[in-house]
This record gives sequence, structure tokens and C-alpha cells, in this order.
Amino acid sequence: MKVIFLQDVKGSGKKGEVKNVADGYARNMLIPKKLAVEANAQNLSDLEGKKASAQHKIDMEKKEAAEYAAKVKGQKVVIKAKAGSNDRLFGSVTAGNIADALDKQFGVKVDKKKISLSSDIKNFGSYNAVIKFYAGISEKIDVEVISE
Repeated sequence: MKVIFLQDVKGSGKKGEVKNVADGYARNMLIPKKLAVEANAQNLSDLEGKKASAQHKIDMEKKEAAEYAAKVKGQKVVIKAKAGSNDRLFGSVTAGNIADALDKQFGVKVDKKKISLSSDIKNFGSYNAVIKFYAGISEKIDVEVISE
């Protein structure tokens, strides 16, 4: 019997895969436990629709990531921070601060986990950071920390 797997089944198939399995295995195990459905015309059509929808979502995310990367390419992010003794910062400038500054200055929303700093920012000056927007789409930016 031909079935479409709804979940990963060890030794049988992965989610979204269409495979031939023994009739008894499909009727007694896979279908009752909602691990698979019979591969009829309607279910195959639904599967194709879901795959197309998932691909469209990936394409849109890539397009948005490319637009964001183009906006920040070669840009300098300026962050104002409070100074302590010896022109050192109170605390440090984190990836979260850089993400907030990118949103305010360029309208680019980036998760702080996707920003990697070359070193800790604990003094005033210029630093480099890399933003990973999507797999294969990343951009280098300059971060300048100035006194408030």
C-alpha cells in the first residue's frame, strides 16, 4: 500500500515522504496511530500544496534577508553609551544593543543571536560585527561607539 508519512517513523520513512509499505503495517499501525495516510489523489494533492507553500515561505524569507543585507551593506551603526572612569563604558555594548540600533537607524529587524561580534565592546571606538540574515546571506558592518 502506498502511504504518505505524516511524521518520521524510524526504519520506515520521513515526514512528507511517499512510500510503499506492507498493507497490514499500514492498516494496523501507521494509519490508526496517525503516522501516515493513504496516498490517494486528494492526499497527494494536499502534500504538493504544502510543499509549494513551504517553498514559497522560504523564498520570501530569503528575499527579505537579501533586502535587509542590501540596506546595511557598508553602513556604520552609531551607538551612544555612558562613560565611566578612564573613558571606559559602563558595562559593555552587546549584540542586543546593536540589534536595537539597526532597527532605529535603518529599519532592519535582526535577532540579537544572529549578530556576532569580533570582540567584546567595552571601550569607545570602532568595531566590526557580522550579521547572519539567512543561510548564506550575511553582511559585515562597522559599529562605532561614542559618548553620550
